[in-house]
Amino acid sequence: MNLSDIRLIYFIGIGGIGMSALARYFNSRGVVVHGYDKTESPLTRTLAAEGMQIHYDEDISKIPQGVDLVVYTPAVPVEHAELLYFRKHGFPIKKRAEVLGIISRGMKTIAVSGTHGKTTTTTVTTHLLREGGVNCSAFLGGIARNFASNFVEGTSDWVVVEADEYDRSFLHLSPDIAILLSMDADHLDIYGDREQMLETGFKAFVRKIKDGGKLVLRQDLLPEFSDLKGLFPFGLEQGQYRAANIRVENGFFTFDYQSPKTEIKALQFSLPGRHNVENATAAITVALQLGVSPEDIRKALLSFRGIQRRFETIYRDDKVVYIDDYAHHPSELKAAINAARELFPDRKITGIFQPHLFSRTRDFAAGFAAALDALDEIILLEIYPARELPIPGVNSEMLINLMQNPNSEVWKKSDLMDRLQHKNIDVLLTLGAGDIDRFVEPIGQWLEESN
Repeated sequence: MNLSDIRLIYFIGIGGIGMSALARYFNSRGVVVHGYDKTESPLTRTLAAEGMQIHYDEDISKIPQGVDLVVYTPAVPVEHAELLYFRKHGFPIKKRAEVLGIISRGMKTIAVSGTHGKTTTTTVTTHLLREGGVNCSAFLGGIARNFASNFVEGTSDWVVVEADEYDRSFLHLSPDIAILLSMDADHLDIYGDREQMLETGFKAFVRKIKDGGKLVLRQDLLPEFSDLKGLFPFGLEQGQYRAANIRVENGFFTFDYQSPKTEIKALQFSLPGRHNVENATAAITVALQLGVSPEDIRKALLSFRGIQRRFETIYRDDKVVYIDDYAHHPSELKAAINAARELFPDRKITGIFQPHLFSRTRDFAAGFAAALDALDEIILLEIYPARELPIPGVNSEMLINLMQNPNSEVWKKSDLMDRLQHKNIDVLLTLGAGDIDRFVEPIGQWLEESN
């Protein structure tokens, strides 16, 4: 398919973070963009303000004439009325990942993969490159505050993309440089078990790196890929490309970057947590490969403003801190809670967590319980089903029963704002990938008004 022939494109699920980045790409090229989403959100309102036509009910009468390509996400149910209509009438239909693959095929691609850390690393890499004179494009898995968007339009032939393992989406990419951050078990509804996830997911993705390409991978993943050429192992205090002397100074995580050819001392990074220092180390390794200077790297790390819903400080004063984070896997929860502990060591930390997917909650129940136990106070919302039907016996009460911490309870979403106002809040975290983000603005407003 030749993308330059597309005049009118239609997105089913246009409000998704990956879908909206693609919609913005086509909109920026003068293509007429129409789409459906289940619910209106701040992001869909922004897309509409940028000139896209969006509706919120499954209604084939709202489909415009002359659609050249239909793009959908695997999160859309197979019986969706509009998707069935397009299939029945023989329209060209592609998954989001296929379209991203077609776009990147004509460019030099940096693909960031891993079960967590992708969005942060993709965004930091993009920021370092652009601040260092490499005017790359980027498709991001979150709204970057430096760009106020999840799509960045560049003028060079480099593109930075998030390589998603869900539904094996990343196998549509053939990168020049790949970053591999982690391979923890996840998406077992797709893969079955971790062994299949490695073989038919991550290892298959790594085999798609172009001849002579590079793989920047976390040091402890090296044994899985030691037969390959072009490896750049990175880590914290280990690996040839490493962050060393990590400490907190003046409210910043500070570290030295060391590699066989380069040392950059006392780098300051605005994002908290050792896991983010590790993500930054991968991004620095790529930036140096593309000729960005150590001085530009230093300045860019300091000017990085973060990503919406990635340890995002929503409200902070002398008495109360409120942070929102997308964490939806036990490792991500652990990283977010540990970061909060490092920044606020002597304070009471309350977490509101909305589990995402029945299958993930079932598969990692013990891991979720252990990660949440590190909070002083735990509020669980009911499980956000996304694309799934309920599984008998799998619910938030099940997690409570596995926890050691007695300060844990399950709340209904409808009661959240009322009940929260009777709590004594010190440091508050909202955590999860479902619709918990709808509460971020009201909680922030409430804290501002009451303090």
